[in-house]
Amino acid sequence: MKLLSVNAGSSTLKFRMYEMPEEKVICKGAFDRIGIEGSNFSIKYDDKKIEENVELKDHNDAVKILLEQLIKNGIVNSLDEIEAVGHRVVHGGSKYASSVLINDEVIKEIEDLSALAPLHNPAALKGIRAFIDNVPKAKMVACFDTAFHQTMEKDAYLYPVPYKWYEEYGIRKYGFHGMSHKFISEKFNEMLGKKANLIIAHIGSGASLSAVKEGKCIDTTMGFTPNAGVMMGTRSGDIDYSMIGYLLKKGLSYEEIENQLNKESGLLGIIGKSDLRDIDELFANKDELAVLGVNMYTSRIAEYIAKYFIKLEGKVDAICFTAGVGENDDIIRSEVIKKLAFLGIVLDEELNKETLIRKGKEGLISSSKSNYPVYVFGTDEELMIARDTFEIVCKD
Repeated sequence: MKLLSVNAGSSTLKFRMYEMPEEKVICKGAFDRIGIEGSNFSIKYDDKKIEENVELKDHNDAVKILLEQLIKNGIVNSLDEIEAVGHRVVHGGSKYASSVLINDEVIKEIEDLSALAPLHNPAALKGIRAFIDNVPKAKMVACFDTAFHQTMEKDAYLYPVPYKWYEEYGIRKYGFHGMSHKFISEKFNEMLGKKANLIIAHIGSGASLSAVKEGKCIDTTMGFTPNAGVMMGTRSGDIDYSMIGYLLKKGLSYEEIENQLNKESGLLGIIGKSDLRDIDELFANKDELAVLGVNMYTSRIAEYIAKYFIKLEGKVDAICFTAGVGENDDIIRSEVIKKLAFLGIVLDEELNKETLIRKGKEGLISSSKSNYPVYVFGTDEELMIARDTFEIVCKD
C-alpha cells in the first residue's frame, strides 16, 4: 500500500510517501513559504532531487503540484495508487486517545480545538481539506500529537485551579510531541520484549519529557500549551504566572509578553542564541552566559527525570534521549546525566561522544557501572504517522 505521511504548517507542507507495510520511503519533500512571496518546493526520490520556485497561493496549490509531480516523475502511475493519507494534527483535546479515520465529525472537532492550537490546527485542516479535494478516493487519518498522553490519570493532568475551569473551559495538561514519545515507547517495547517503563527526553528546539509505565504515558512536561515544562530553545517552560500581571502593569501588552515567552525566552533569552552548536562552542570556551544557560537548561531536564523516577517508583527500564538535541548533542546529554549521579546513573563518555544520529549511530551510552541504562535513539514521527495510518486503514 502506498500512503502519504503529511505535516502541514501555516506556510509549509512536509510529506513522505511510504510503501507499507514494508515501511520503505518512496519519496519525501517539502513545500515552503505557502502564501508568501518566494514559495518553492523540493522532492527527493531514488537518487534524484527536484527543486523549483513556484507560486503557492495556498495549501491546495501545494497539494496539486505535489500530485502532478508524483505522476510526472513516474513515482506513481495513477493517484488511485495513493490509498491513504495520514495527517499530523497537533491538538486532539481530551477526546482522542489514538489516531482516527477522518470524517465530518472529526473535522468539526479539530476545528473546535483550534482555539487551543491556533497556529497548528487550522494549518492541519488546510492540508486535510486539500488532500480530500485532490485525492478523494484516499482514506484520511488524523494522528494527534496529544493522543499518546491521554492515558494520564486525572491527578497528573489537572492543575490546582478552580475545578470549573476544567469543566467549563477544558483547562488541563494535554501534552505534545506524542507521535515521537509513542515511537520511542514502541521501539523499547519491541527491543525489551515487554511493555517498558521509560523516561523519554524529546529534546529539540521544543522539548518535552514523558514518564511511561508499562507502555502508557503517566505524565509529561508540556501542559495546556507547548510552552510548559522544561526550558527550551526559545520558550521559557515553567514560570511563575504572576510575572505576567506585573509586566502588564509595567506597560507591556499581553501579546508582547506571550510572544517573548514563546519566541525570545529559553536559551535565546539567557544566552542570546538558541542553536546548540553555537552554544556548545561558547560553553566549551567557558562563556559566562553560555555556562549559565546550559546549567539552567540541563538542570531543568534533570529535575524532571528525577521527578519521573518518583512517578515510576524507581522501576525504570531505560532513559532515552531523542529529537535534534537529544540525538546529536553529547555535551547536553553529559551535563544532564552528571546532575543525576546521585541515582547511580553513569555515562560511558566515549560512547556518548560517538553516539550521534546524524553520523548514523544510536544505542546505549551508559557505563556498565550505571544503575540504569541510558540510550540515544532517533525518533521518526513521520513513520509513526504512517504506521498508525496503515493500521487504521487496514482495520476499516
